[in-house]
Amino acid sequence: MSKIFAQDTDCSFLIEQAVKAPSGHNTQPWTFRIKETGIDILPDFTKTLPVVDPDNRELFISLGCATENLCVAAAHKGYETMVSIAENGTIHIELTKQDSDTPSPLFPHISVRQTNRSVYDGNTIPVNDIVALGEKSDMEPCVGVHFFKNGTREFDAISEMVCEGNSIQMRDKKFKEELQQWMRYNKKHQDATRDGLSYAVFGAPNLSRFIAKAIITRLINEKSQNRNDRRKIASSSHFVLFTTSNNTVVQWIKLGRALEHILLKATGMGISHAYMNQPNEVQGLSRKMAEILGIEDEYPTVLIRLGYGSKMPYSLRRSVQSCIIPNSFD
Repeated sequence: MSKIFAQDTDCSFLIEQAVKAPSGHNTQPWTFRIKETGIDILPDFTKTLPVVDPDNRELFISLGCATENLCVAAAHKGYETMVSIAENGTIHIELTKQDSDTPSPLFPHISVRQTNRSVYDGNTIPVNDIVALGEKSDMEPCVGVHFFKNGTREFDAISEMVCEGNSIQMRDKKFKEELQQWMRYNKKHQDATRDGLSYAVFGAPNLSRFIAKAIITRLINEKSQNRNDRRKIASSSHFVLFTTSNNTVVQWIKLGRALEHILLKATGMGISHAYMNQPNEVQGLSRKMAEILGIEDEYPTVLIRLGYGSKMPYSLRRSVQSCIIPNSFD
């Protein structure tokens, strides 16, 4: 076992898997720097969402998700990884080549995982699968993961806060303007940018951009959003709330790793997921939610719903080369 310079083909492969991670509005807010014995992941502050994510919390969570993908892929390629996180959010992943490969059971799920925004089939996830998803051995001590089953008082309370968050956000002109900046209204539009919220992932038809934009603009309102989200929530099996203990950049990145780990496990079980993060994005609502759920000492950070849904189209990703900082060796 020795530290060696990872071959260019290996580095490209690892970064290709990393960028399949989820990100807010599919902004893909990361860059990569190839070092002599590893890879750095850095925030790309040209891809921020200042209205919905003013502290860049969701940005750094995305970097954590990318880190988890890279580490899983590295194990698949026979590398041991050691991750260090600087307070400014720069992540360094040291790569040590092993004498033999140790296949990761999560690796096949990286390319299959998707955020599935559809209405689910209403079936309940078995208790054993929920227990397996929440395995504490996979978690950093600073990250909390809480499951709430459909039909419980907590699930209903969270549902109401999602709708309350929708109402606040949909009355905010700047929020809607930022959202529409990242909408990709038809195939030509999505193919040109390879980022953002594609029309296809919402199940919309491929219309002219002018017509699609007019239709979507009319649908982005409080009433429509709450009606649609109530249907989606009712069809889901569980909410999962991810928290941190101190709400720091380093903890956001660690939460991102835990989140992606669970999402990959869920994908392998045939379980779909989608984000319902409105209560965590509206000032005051997250604290209210923590109090109602009895977790006042934690910081609610990411909320998702789980269930069983049919496959949807995938969001596109920019090319690997566009994410790599050139001339990157020290």
